[in-house]
Amino acid sequence: MKTEQEIYNEIGSLLYSIAPDDAQKIIMRANLSSEGDTCEYEYDYIDNENTLKWLTAGGVVNTHMLHNLVELQHYYIKNNLTNDLPVWKGCEATLDLEKMKINIDFKYEN
Repeated sequence: MKTEQEIYNEIGSLLYSIAPDDAQKIIMRANLSSEGDTCEYEYDYIDNENTLKWLTAGGVVNTHMLHNLVELQHYYIKNNLTNDLPVWKGCEATLDLEKMKINIDFKYEN
């Protein structure tokens, strides 16, 4: 199993790979199915003029992203990072292309 940091790096690399030339930030919103076999995605980016724009990632990136998100969920469960609560079901990841830093906020079901 990969480390948490390795998984974050792979998610960041995938987001970087879809970044348009004028992008400052890439934003991905993902909602995993309960079974962990499908995911709904929404991708946006902020351009050099601070305008929010939509983009697509394509099937290959979406498939790799799904595998990384499921692996990250399993990492959280295996390492007891859920504090005995249900694991997160979605997230919003933001890759800052100027700082080359990724931030992931997790979403939980009520």
